[in-house]
Amino acid sequence: MTVTPRVWSKTRPVEGPFAATTADIDALNEVFTEAFTERYRRDGLTGVRVPALNPAVWRYAIEDAGDGALCWRDERGRIIAFNIVHHSGTEGWMGPLCVRPDQQGMGLGKIIVQNGMSWLRRNEARVIGLETMPRTMDNIGFYSNLGFVPGHMTVTLTLEANAGDHPPLLLSRLPGPQRAVAMAQCKALTERVMPGYDYTRELELTDRMALGDTVLLGSVDAPIGFALCHSVSLVEGRTRDELRVLKLVLASRDDLAPMIGALTDFTKRLGMRRLAIRLQGDYTDAYRLLVRLGARVRWTDLRMSAHGWMDVVPTNGMILSNWEI
Repeated sequence: MTVTPRVWSKTRPVEGPFAATTADIDALNEVFTEAFTERYRRDGLTGVRVPALNPAVWRYAIEDAGDGALCWRDERGRIIAFNIVHHSGTEGWMGPLCVRPDQQGMGLGKIIVQNGMSWLRRNEARVIGLETMPRTMDNIGFYSNLGFVPGHMTVTLTLEANAGDHPPLLLSRLPGPQRAVAMAQCKALTERVMPGYDYTRELELTDRMALGDTVLLGSVDAPIGFALCHSVSLVEGRTRDELRVLKLVLASRDDLAPMIGALTDFTKRLGMRRLAIRLQGDYTDAYRLLVRLGARVRWTDLRMSAHGWMDVVPTNGMILSNWEI
């Protein structure tokens, strides 16, 4: 790990970046809740207290990021800022990232974003992006001054669980040799739809850490689609009531409806209430389909990318990639 020289703020020294580990989860959660609660307060939502994230979700994010889980510490060794940076092949994104409220306004936010961008370039990313709250003009202006440009909205939609006629094909239910074949075929499918992208690490982590499952569409040796889902609660201490889709790849957009059917059936079989999908606004036909199927809009984010490092919609097929954990 390379540690940059000490960064001098207006009041006290800051050191980093260091690699955050699972031993830092409590400290990361503390900074996360403080920073985002303060962000909501500045936006006029004074009664909102952002809860801590599920430690299992943090472990997934940290292991997925590897040495891209960057953190900065004060003179007492306490974490005061972090940027969890991810890449799935050539697709790179940052999040969550934040600075403790008492350290904001001193240039540290710029440093953590620029370090994340540098890390992604060193790892040969062709996309450098993040998502932020669209109502927060300060954030949009901040990222814009660092070379980011706004793209489409990402809309979080939910559908009610609904039993289907046939159980979905699940990666976790396959014997070892077939599971390896299925993962290799998912990688090949992703490469065909968007050359350079690779979600193998996320599939393997989800399977090993028992965070959820991967729903396969088609056959094991020739899938026409897959969806990586997490069933663990996002928030610490909450009950499981929502299945979240993190990655979705389809060879043809015409296969979205059967994939949604398999996902809502899987949600029902898990005993959960609803399915959540973060849909990038590029896919207008997919949005209209989900609304026709009864989806409800729950949340919006603004996708921003570094100029010259923007994600694009595949010519054929479909990729939904969650830039949040």
